[in-house]
Amino acid sequence: MTSESPAVRPRRREQLRDFLRTCRARLTPADVGVVAVGRRRTPGLRREEVAALAGVGVSWYTWLEQGRDITVSSEVLDAVSRALRLTDLERAHLYLLAGLNPPRVGGARGDEVSPELRRLLDAWLPRPAILRDRYWNLLAINDATRTVFGYDDTDHNCLVTFFTNARYRDMHVHWASVAPVVVAAFRADAAHAPGDPGFDRVVDELGAVSAEFAELWARHEVGAQVQAVKAIRHPEAGDLVFDVTTLAVADGSDRYLELCNPRPGTGTEEQLERLAHAAVPV
Repeated sequence: MTSESPAVRPRRREQLRDFLRTCRARLTPADVGVVAVGRRRTPGLRREEVAALAGVGVSWYTWLEQGRDITVSSEVLDAVSRALRLTDLERAHLYLLAGLNPPRVGGARGDEVSPELRRLLDAWLPRPAILRDRYWNLLAINDATRTVFGYDDTDHNCLVTFFTNARYRDMHVHWASVAPVVVAAFRADAAHAPGDPGFDRVVDELGAVSAEFAELWARHEVGAQVQAVKAIRHPEAGDLVFDVTTLAVADGSDRYLELCNPRPGTGTEEQLERLAHAAVPV
């Protein structure tokens, strides 16, 4: 985690103490398969019972629950999370309170796209919109993305499409100057999850078919995704210019919406309307 001020640390430990006590109090011995012995003066599990379930020492767990300045590891926090039957979000919260970077949550949801998100993509028409995951894999696109950018059924990853979709490359006015920026942004995303095989798969796949990508990746340049401008020269609509905004979907799933908005004064909005009407079957 990033450094914290001396004034913040006691507050974090106080919250850790209260959180663990609350989680322990809401469980009964029967919930976790523990045989209750003797008279119980406190609600929920005892500290020694949580320690036994987690496979840690009673003193160490007591110090953790008291918010003392002790060394913790992800393995032990995971064991405590299992003992207390924490949800993924509660487990991530425990990590933060203990002073560690939390694990990603929501990844098990896979490529499932909710009806609400699909409706949002379609509601953005006639402007292009993309839903992708943290590896830049395409999860869903709207019809304008196909019509405007030339995406088709073979496109499965934004970065791979950027380098290998010939139609998209030919339309992109500033492709050569933008390519290093795109690769640097992908490396920055990958740096948040070192060793994640999902990022490695994209790099290996693209590096095997694109020497341009391999050369740029070898530079080890890192850059953040920012508010971007995308300019293309469409074969039917002419010059189109978009402001591209990337928004995180706030459900812990590491999914992102890329919304393309016509830049004012460029005539892009009018051209999109013409393309949309031309694409409607008669």
